Amino acid sequence: MQPNNFTTEFFGIGIQNGKTPENLGVLWRTAQNLGANFIFTIGNRYANQACDTQNAIKSLPYFHYETFEDFYKHLPKGARIVGVEITKDSESLEDFKHPKRCVYLLGAEDNGLTKQAIEKSHFLVKFSSIQSLNVAVAGSIVLYDRSRSKPRV
Repeated sequence: MQPNNFTTEFFGIGIQNGKTPENLGVLWRTAQNLGANFIFTIGNRYANQACDTQNAIKSLPYFHYETFEDFYKHLPKGARIVGVEITKDSESLEDFKHPKRCVYLLGAEDNGLTKQAIEKSHFLVKFSSIQSLNVAVAGSIVLYDRSRSKPRV
């Protein structure tokens, strides 16, 4: 029997209730460059922006979910939600072991993730920063951390 070429690792990244389309374009470009398998939005729709200069939206599968419930219902089998949010229960990104199969979920800068998204996340991560960061920058840092040679669970 021939070995299966199916990869056991995959990840996607998206934003819940994104505030500005520009942030999405920057995050999609980073996602494409750092090996994401798909991108998504929950709530506000993606609008093509000049900041997505590599046109990642045409290179990666893009999914839009009207509500968090819709997103949660359509999670890929076996995928874990990694919420990026500062809470008392959040683990330091520097020590975090990224799941082999996951979706990274970020919230808008002004409101963060919804309470429901925080409660349904399998993991919550945060990283040190003097002040709040732009959501695309925060997502890019998380993706860079995943791209490093760290153990996966």
